[in-house]
Amino acid sequence: MSVSSLDDLLEPFHSACKGTSDFRVGTEAEKFGWLVRERAPLPFAGEVSVQVVLRKLAERFGWKPEREHAQGEVIALLRDKSSITLEPAGQLELSAAPHASIHETHREFQQHFDELHAVFEPTTIAWLSLGFHPLAAHADLPRVPKLRYGIMEEYLPTQGSRALDMMRRTCTVQANLDYSSESDAIRKLRISLALQPIVTAMFANSPIYEGRLGPRLSERADVWLNMDRARSGLLPFAWDADMSFRRYVEWALDAPMFLIKRGGQVIPNTGQTFREFMRDGCRGERATLTDWRTHLNTLFPEARLKNTLEMRGADAQSRALTCALPALWKGILYSEAALARAEQLIAPLTPELMQALRPQLTTDGLRADLLGRPVSAWASEVLEISQLGLAQHNLRNERGETEAVYLEGLAALLRDGRCPADVLRTELQGQSDLTDAVVRLSAI
Repeated sequence: MSVSSLDDLLEPFHSACKGTSDFRVGTEAEKFGWLVRERAPLPFAGEVSVQVVLRKLAERFGWKPEREHAQGEVIALLRDKSSITLEPAGQLELSAAPHASIHETHREFQQHFDELHAVFEPTTIAWLSLGFHPLAAHADLPRVPKLRYGIMEEYLPTQGSRALDMMRRTCTVQANLDYSSESDAIRKLRISLALQPIVTAMFANSPIYEGRLGPRLSERADVWLNMDRARSGLLPFAWDADMSFRRYVEWALDAPMFLIKRGGQVIPNTGQTFREFMRDGCRGERATLTDWRTHLNTLFPEARLKNTLEMRGADAQSRALTCALPALWKGILYSEAALARAEQLIAPLTPELMQALRPQLTTDGLRADLLGRPVSAWASEVLEISQLGLAQHNLRNERGETEAVYLEGLAALLRDGRCPADVLRTELQGQSDLTDAVVRLSAI
């Protein structure tokens, strides 16, 4: 379907609105493959490789292989409403099905981890779940033959000094949540953007750089401060009282594109904004709604508006804490009482204030100062707000536990004013072999 007007571009957002009874939470989590005996990153091809992992998962557990084009390598697996995909350096990502409860999300992730261990023993492949690759330099990492990655690798470094790190050496856990109307989406987007730096500090989990303890608690957070600013950040315009779907579309229209796809081919157009593409076309091709949806996927703000609201500010987490991120955001965004309390909490915050705070968060984390209070105090309030929301949902598992059970590990850390990276630092101090210790401590 071709697009020619702003109204066409608004359609994906309006059509995504749904009733609150249909609200779900989607969770995505990435991890790095590591060859334990060889002490090296998992290659894309070979006897023990990303390709073989995908093949074995498909053969043993009913995943359907997907290729970008007929002659391409398998780069994804599908099963029901879930998918396993590859990031540019072979990071493996599970995009879990949208679930009504975090209990269901937790079960799916436990099954995923178990399936990975079934196809290769943890003594062969360790899956490292940290926000930044703890052991590898760029030259050590494989490349995934996905059509857009080559274009991104060439273009993004011209826009930010750590763009290749973003693509090849970071991993995240992300939560995707629904909205019922335009006003509901904008309200949730504003709250999410304001809280995102605090959440980044709560989940900081990447203190290791190329095999040594680095100066930062979240190396990943520093990477995102040095990325293409035309497509990332805290979206200051979205904090305004007159924010709307239309204003988000206007921002996206002026963000540079990467490419357009036609069949199994890609046409690079990195010098062109989507507004220019709509007006002028590209090599005889005209803009379509599929092109627009693809473009929206290439924008990387800390909270992203699409057919869901995507929470993008957290480092990848341990097996025990992976579901804390979706639980936290569900509690905040799916309860009217929690939303109201979150609005009170963020009332004194501005995009300028939070942007200025972000560099300090990479090194000081929860010990950073925000308006005369440590960020840990703000984080404790965020946690309480989420617990309030989850208590109202009162969804219980077979042991009678509410979804707040997935916040218990996070709560224990916050009581001590610590984030996951603080724990790692303590464990790694004095270790004679940092590589083996990192693998032992960060493998799922």
